[in-house]
Amino acid sequence: MQQTKLSLMYNELLQQDSIGAISYRKPGEYFLGEMLYDFDELILIIGEDQKPARFIQHLLMNGLRCQVLYATLDCLKGWIIVGEQANVIDYLLEGRIVWERDDRVRLLKQEIVEFNDPLREQKRFHEFSRFLVNYVHGKRAMREGRTIDAYQRVLKALDHWTSIELIERGIYPKVHLWYQVQPLDRTVYKLYNELTLSTETMEQRIELVLLACEFSVMSKMEECSSLLFRILGSRQEPWSIDELMNHPELKNLQLDLTVVLRKLVYRSLIKESAAGDFKDRGHNRELRYSLI
Repeated sequence: MQQTKLSLMYNELLQQDSIGAISYRKPGEYFLGEMLYDFDELILIIGEDQKPARFIQHLLMNGLRCQVLYATLDCLKGWIIVGEQANVIDYLLEGRIVWERDDRVRLLKQEIVEFNDPLREQKRFHEFSRFLVNYVHGKRAMREGRTIDAYQRVLKALDHWTSIELIERGIYPKVHLWYQVQPLDRTVYKLYNELTLSTETMEQRIELVLLACEFSVMSKMEECSSLLFRILGSRQEPWSIDELMNHPELKNLQLDLTVVLRKLVYRSLIKESAAGDFKDRGHNRELRYSLI
């Protein structure tokens, strides 16, 4: 993109590794959210270095109060998959590209809007793993009589279930995901209302939602784990959990892969085997995983 009078305003903010700058501004409205509050403009500067991720400035520019966020391209890609800094993703999508060195920022926006694989497959597997983990911990908390802990876990599980419902419809989950899903899926929205608004006891509400979550986990497990199945089937040798966690397609997804693997083994969707001595420690053998 050639520099214009508009893009020149942002020159002082650019760093040596910068590849793009995005401006998000809504005149006459106050920003509300984690990253912005009462600022006139958010400026997102995207870099390509592998340095740690983010740096924030508050500036007065041309009479406007601005928050400037510096983030690497890899950091943004990670946020897109795992849902961190969801407000920033909205600003990335809705903001204007005011300067870019090449097409990478535009292509990143296009990738989110189109929401095809591999992004969609990675996002779905991440959300399913978080859904499963929160369901498992919620069920355990109820068994142990920790009702408030169970309530919080089940509420989080519903958030991730909702994200899955959107992803399965080709929709990227945004900050206000309950507004996104309300006209599309009455089941999960009704469960949310049952959990938060019902006159039943808290224990009854939690048990009802846990039962629905269990059914959903079982029905969605195979389809949502397609990324893992594809990786397991990419070679003949079984995989260790360390190898899987460091696979390029999995290592940035912030997964609790142990829970997913054990559940898939229990459901006979993947195979567990023990082969070879584990670091020459006598008879200890490392568990490995493969397709059935």
